[in-house]
Amino acid sequence: MERYDLVYQLYDEYDTKTLREFQEFVDVFPAVDSRVALEHWQGATEELEERKDEIRSSFAAGETFAEIAARATRDQAFTALDLEAKYGRAVNVLVLDVDETLRSAGGTDNEIPRETLHLLTEFYDAGVPIVICTGQTLENVKGFAIQGLGSEIVHSGNLSIVYEAGTGVFTPGHGADTKQLLYEDLEEEIRTVFDDVRSRVLPEAPEELRRGCHLQGNEFNVTMKPNYETGSADAREIIDEALVYLIDLLADAVGDTLENGNGESALDDETITDWTRAFYAAQDPELRAVLESEGSYPDLDADAVPDALTAVLERIDVAYYEADAAEIGSLELNKVVGVERALDVLGVDDPFALVMGDSKSDLRVMEWVAENDAGIAAAPEHASQDTLEHVLETDELVFDRGKSVDVLRTVYALNRLARLS
Repeated sequence: MERYDLVYQLYDEYDTKTLREFQEFVDVFPAVDSRVALEHWQGATEELEERKDEIRSSFAAGETFAEIAARATRDQAFTALDLEAKYGRAVNVLVLDVDETLRSAGGTDNEIPRETLHLLTEFYDAGVPIVICTGQTLENVKGFAIQGLGSEIVHSGNLSIVYEAGTGVFTPGHGADTKQLLYEDLEEEIRTVFDDVRSRVLPEAPEELRRGCHLQGNEFNVTMKPNYETGSADAREIIDEALVYLIDLLADAVGDTLENGNGESALDDETITDWTRAFYAAQDPELRAVLESEGSYPDLDADAVPDALTAVLERIDVAYYEADAAEIGSLELNKVVGVERALDVLGVDDPFALVMGDSKSDLRVMEWVAENDAGIAAAPEHASQDTLEHVLETDELVFDRGKSVDVLRTVYALNRLARLS
């Protein structure tokens, strides 16, 4: 019998909805010091196993189908079948963004849901490495990773953290390769620009910006965050202002670098500022919109930016996260570079990754795995437009806000089915 027919039989003949409810209860039942509660959990566990036994005894691959039914909905199981038919292999590494992907301020109270964390431990127990890939600082990521997954998993040698969008990689348990500062490989010219911006960004900021923003504790990137609730009107206003200020400060630092490198600069400070604004406005419509709204968009042709200035700016990324952050980073250091280094340390030589994310930096990783036939991509329904379009054009793995677990369940089923091949 074809697998599709078997899955139809599984979901038509068995009460899989109740089975999943028992499984979820058993998985995420909180540790409590109560005999009555423990007896309730034990009773649910026994009922769960009885229901699984019915399925195990009815299918040649009964264990596989029992586990799929206990974790995945009908739609998720059929999506897993389609993925297995298309790619013919299991996911062997998870590459996961955190904010607005695993957790969402709007849907999960900014906490990673317990069912998501539990399923991640299931993948870990099955030997699938986890790469947490985020723009956050290392200390922040380590904190919630240990709290959510436990110190044993974080320090197991099978988990890696790509932090600050690829400027560093932390993989506990790998000796000299445990912490790799990728920004140290950059040319001195670029590192000097970032050192200059970082040293001046708050001391030279207008008073309103100093009061309304703080500098995120990055090792290399320069990120201005609001001192207001993320997503609020006040946060949006201050970050829009911060973006223009950061671009102008970057222009000044690049101008100093060009002057020091060439003996003298062919452009005055005001001209360099206008060209730098024009350059980044042409790179990203969202940046242009902010510059226009702030009255800071120059009437210049970006194609005419001087070559010496373009050569430096092409290596530096300016990122804008509405009502959340304004940031500069190195385009030579991105999540793709970090993920490649993490996979190398983890020993994943032939990756087939599940990449989950919501932003343009995550899109680069998604495009990389697509170009190299090295995985599949998933994104929340509120992801950036380009990211969402990529996911819809590939495997349509789009999930609701705060429901990353739905894709993890699909991939769990995919990996179970792939074992039968």
